[in-house]
Amino acid sequence: MASTGKRKKDISVFLDGNSLTIDQLMSLEVEDSHVDLTPEAWKRVTDGRGVIDNLISSGKKVYGINTGFGSFSNVGISTEKLRELQENLIRSHAAGVGELLSPARTRRLLTLRINVLAKGRSGISPDTLRQLVDACNKWCLSAVPVKGTVGASGDLAPLAHLALGLMGEGKMWNPQTRTWADAKDVLAAHGLRPLVLGAKEGLALINGTQFIVTFGAEALHRAANVAVVADVAAALSLEALKGTVVAFDEAIHRERAHSGQQFVAKRLRSLLHTADNPSEIAVSHKDCGVVQDSYTLRCVPQVHGICLDTIEWTKQIVSTEMNSATDNPMVFAEDKKVISGGNFHGEYPAKAMDYLAIGVHEYANISERRIERLVNTTLNGTSLPPFLVSEGGLNSGFMIAHCTAAALVSEDKALCHPASVDSISTSAAKEDHVSMGGWAARKAVEVVSNVETVLAIELLAACQAIEFMRPLKSTPVLESVHALVREVAAPWDTDRFMAPDINAVVDLVRSGKIAQLVNTHMRISPEPLDEMDDFCGGVKVQLGDAETS
Repeated sequence: MASTGKRKKDISVFLDGNSLTIDQLMSLEVEDSHVDLTPEAWKRVTDGRGVIDNLISSGKKVYGINTGFGSFSNVGISTEKLRELQENLIRSHAAGVGELLSPARTRRLLTLRINVLAKGRSGISPDTLRQLVDACNKWCLSAVPVKGTVGASGDLAPLAHLALGLMGEGKMWNPQTRTWADAKDVLAAHGLRPLVLGAKEGLALINGTQFIVTFGAEALHRAANVAVVADVAAALSLEALKGTVVAFDEAIHRERAHSGQQFVAKRLRSLLHTADNPSEIAVSHKDCGVVQDSYTLRCVPQVHGICLDTIEWTKQIVSTEMNSATDNPMVFAEDKKVISGGNFHGEYPAKAMDYLAIGVHEYANISERRIERLVNTTLNGTSLPPFLVSEGGLNSGFMIAHCTAAALVSEDKALCHPASVDSISTSAAKEDHVSMGGWAARKAVEVVSNVETVLAIELLAACQAIEFMRPLKSTPVLESVHALVREVAAPWDTDRFMAPDINAVVDLVRSGKIAQLVNTHMRISPEPLDEMDDFCGGVKVQLGDAETS
């Protein structure tokens, strides 16, 4: 199985094609990190290549080995032109457009491709695969545009660009100068040879869904953190709005046994007032006579719960996909045969990414409604000043911060339109159904990014509201979260430049510090949360130095 060796700033991930995790993949953003194959994987690669070499010697006609591609699959190619065939494939398919992937994302893309090749089903030679591993370890990364894949016969365009740089053509990231430069020069400067492709090796490098999974893994990694922060923000808002914890009683949620709902309710109980985790704010209004709160407070477990379950389901799809053979044709060394199929089709991760975007967006949708309750005195009563600022009129407070949240929520609603409901026939109708998974995954990351910002605004607003309740204090854990926010954003006494505060709390959210604090609290709380791993299904937040399972 894939394993991780780790020192404080040195991570090694050993790939076997079967057990790479999202945590391990994300840990490779650390500069002093390395990948290699397990000995068993190297043997599978060698055996798979042996099947290809024997087929070439036999003269048998096999798709992608000695034929053209796509609608040219019936055109035979002579042995002396097999290298030219593979190199032409890469050059012609490197037709992507748009901005380039960041080096970190490109490295994840290359790692995912190496992991799939480690299964031994692609027929790549050990020497060529070793060159990929060496380039990955030296951060010599091809320039890969983000647009161009329809997610069907693999992510052909981006993976072709990934291969092109390794052939010494196009541009490549130079880790020494931290700039893009001519690939041949970058390779030479780092003691690397350009790839010389043998039979089937070009095809082996570009058939697969790794571009979709690159973005999918990132979206999931960040969404797992969002799931914690969303519950914390909701708890702080409930405190600030003097809500009740009664709706989170275990008896209610036991009767609707969705795992996510039950987990969120339990997390809220651990954050909010109990005898063991007292809140002076909660005690101050225990006899106020309010029976039940608005849905944005009362129904947090029901809404956040399905978001959490969506993240968990999507994680299962992406984890399976990142360890799946997605090449065509596939090599089965144990049976000494090559079989053409369709594992390259991206419908699975495409649908998962669309579902993830819709699910995670709901955290922002309900958060924005809580933000309005905090700033709007017609909704929160008279206990809080309009827009959470003294001397309203002279000061506007959180008026436009709420508008920013509303704008992002509206943007997400457009981004949540499923990409995978579309299909446009390509390659002369040979590839007549496609997934559009590349766009599904890219916009899922964008949705998560917007959600992180909306939650940061809610955290700012809720913490500001609590300032008006002093000297009363909330629960110890929520006071600790409040203190984290105050480390990066001071109370709002009079109007000042708002954007830096929002950006600072967004960075705090993304750092994972809030989630880390809350999870540490829950491990020692009277009602420990042991049904699921730290966030959801074992996905952890990368905190400074990478965390790995």
